Amino acid sequence: MIETLTIIIAIAFIITGIFIHPILIKKRRRHYKQLPFPILWNAVIENNLPIYYCLSKGDRQRLQGHIQVFLAEKQFIGCNGLLVTEEMKITIAAVACLLLLNERGEYFLRLRTIFIYPRTYFVNEIAKTGSYIVEEKRVARLGESWTNDQLVLSWEQVQYDTRNWQDGRNIVLHEFAHQLDQEDGEAEGVPILPRKLDYPIWMQVMTAAYQQLCHDVQRGRKTVIDSYGTTNPAEFFAVATETFFEKPHQLQKQHSALYKLLQSYYQLDPVQWV
Repeated sequence: MIETLTIIIAIAFIITGIFIHPILIKKRRRHYKQLPFPILWNAVIENNLPIYYCLSKGDRQRLQGHIQVFLAEKQFIGCNGLLVTEEMKITIAAVACLLLLNERGEYFLRLRTIFIYPRTYFVNEIAKTGSYIVEEKRVARLGESWTNDQLVLSWEQVQYDTRNWQDGRNIVLHEFAHQLDQEDGEAEGVPILPRKLDYPIWMQVMTAAYQQLCHDVQRGRKTVIDSYGTTNPAEFFAVATETFFEKPHQLQKQHSALYKLLQSYYQLDPVQWV
């Protein structure tokens, strides 16, 4: 009898926790958003994020709130002797939270830790070169997103990308777009969408744009979307996101259906920012 009662109480606690936990998370996040935004943080963003000046007052306030939550929930770790500074954390958070500006995603649900290298870093990669031949090679990286709970960035590349906004390349936008894609546990170029009816439209538009990019690259044509997007659908989504935020006018002109799709997904219209 006692054992049965103990089991029932334990189950009740678990069920209660399942329902209460999301409520507590929302309450905590509202608290962070309502905190005064430090003047120093705002100065860092103004200096390091050129597009910040183009946002409306409401967008800037929402971005600040998202940054507060992001910095409270994620940890940053320096690699190869790098000392992580407030500037690094705020800059990365500001760019990443552009993807969430109008409540897209749950603050990168799976992500817990962001590793920052001072510059380009190297990893050992295993590659199969033949039927029975496996080769290990040293590969240079600027960033990567893992499906468990980690993301890696080169601070040197982050700085370069923020200074060269509108060149269509941004390592933070790229890797955090992967995080959105990976929220369902897989990197396939299809993030979690609001409705089931959205998936066929997503596949139709994305597939057509991806195939067009592959076709143009194979023929040596100049493209607004970086050729790295031809690697696979997951990379195409990440590269298309970079282009959407950094070259919105060109993307809208050359790939109107793709621009409209990303505009609907992110609930943003970057054309209005410039």
